[in-house]
Amino acid sequence: MEHLKSTGMLEAVKQFTSSGKPIIGICLGMQLLFESSEEFGSHEGLGLIPGKVVAFDKSKMDMDDHKVPHVGWNKAFNKENKIFDGLENPYLYFVHSFHVVTEEKYAIATTHYGYDFVSAVQKDNIYGFQPHPEKSHDNGIQILRNFMEIN
Repeated sequence: MEHLKSTGMLEAVKQFTSSGKPIIGICLGMQLLFESSEEFGSHEGLGLIPGKVVAFDKSKMDMDDHKVPHVGWNKAFNKENKIFDGLENPYLYFVHSFHVVTEEKYAIATTHYGYDFVSAVQKDNIYGFQPHPEKSHDNGIQILRNFMEIN
């Protein structure tokens, strides 16, 4: 957020988002879409989607089976959404220690890693992915193709 502010990009992102054209945030980009983050202290986000970014709750996880950060391939259990056209519960590549908590109506995919967390969101023209589509082989390429087809 500090970098967006210091470079003048904060207003550019908000202006583009208000144009109604599709925008996608990936990994940290997704996390920035929300109101706040607990990563490295308490920080304000863009506030484009209600919710906050929180650390994985290790008390809910079997730490012998689940290491933090969550790194590797995992399944995204997707809802019907045009960005997932041609895909059903695809495996995608993740690298993260934090995840978002938001209203169910914005969640378009969840992933299980010790417990279920929101791994993809949509609010109007705004899309966010915790996993990296660009590192997710054919499944990720399909997501990015689908995103390019959204008007």
